[in-house]
Amino acid sequence: MSAIFLESKIQNVTLHFVGNKVADDGIILSNTFVNIDDRLKDLLLLYYISPFTTNEYFEFFHESELELNAVYTYVSRIFDNPDALYDQSVNLAKHLYEQSTHPKIKGGEFYTVYFKDCILDGETMDAVGLFKSENKDTFLKVLHENNSFNLESEKGINIKKLDKGCLIFNKEKENGYVVAVVDNTNKGIEAQYWVDDFLHVRQRKDEYANTQNFMTFAKDFVTKELPNEFEVTKADQIDLLNKSLKFFKEKDTFDIEEFANEVIEQPEVIEKFHLYKRAYEEESQIAIDDQFTISESARKKQQRSYKRVIRLDQKIQIIIDGNRENVEQGEDERGKFYKVYYQQEM
Repeated sequence: MSAIFLESKIQNVTLHFVGNKVADDGIILSNTFVNIDDRLKDLLLLYYISPFTTNEYFEFFHESELELNAVYTYVSRIFDNPDALYDQSVNLAKHLYEQSTHPKIKGGEFYTVYFKDCILDGETMDAVGLFKSENKDTFLKVLHENNSFNLESEKGINIKKLDKGCLIFNKEKENGYVVAVVDNTNKGIEAQYWVDDFLHVRQRKDEYANTQNFMTFAKDFVTKELPNEFEVTKADQIDLLNKSLKFFKEKDTFDIEEFANEVIEQPEVIEKFHLYKRAYEEESQIAIDDQFTISESARKKQQRSYKRVIRLDQKIQIIIDGNRENVEQGEDERGKFYKVYYQQEM
């Protein structure tokens, strides 16, 4: 699933200030839409859209019924009647304020934006964007007056640094829409207020999620569970990680039995693998399909987390990208050692 914004247009923008509720900052509501010309629309489109670089998507949900998710309900009213954008932006700002209860949450400008002509999977649709700017940068302004130059400093919003945002595409309303999320600030506990408390979204069950979740599970099995159940060297673990990556790189579709037979191979380890998957799904509350289309973007992202390095003492590292059979491990009177065979020194 991928979104294209080359033809997207900003139809309307509302801007309110939402503070920290614990600090009693309050809300400052604008009484009109933001007046923006075509040049500013282009800059805002860059500010709002460019941070969304992955194909990971979410959906609104609620533990009881979907309509009780406040953002879902307010955004649905906007899609039903785009002229309701201002009234619903006020409701959204008030809802955000009610969730801004952690002392570290910063107040900031809150935008509600209506986009026309977004393309998702080849289908043209409208979208609603919710964005919040919390941090200000210092900019220098150069003044040229009377044959001399002077400098002034100003605080402002850097259009290349969106703090928080989400795009809600008018697609699959009955499942909680298709939602893209960005949160570049507040990586601690307070970060939960944007994704979990305000938006209340969860990852969509699609090819990206299946690929990401299975590769995370497979890495955990190899690096955490396998050493607890079998005698396995670090080199053997890295060999399994390499085989896993090779499987996902060469295949278009995933089948768990095919993966088990080609990557894990040993029957007793395959048995533990299936048992661990069931336990992993129960503990994480994430269901991973046994067959799915592999997402290339998810594979590339997860590949970075597959650390294939053997660290020895403090200053020796052995990186194994393949050819496990060329690495031997042993021990003699001098201590433990790794023996590496090679054809050519590069």
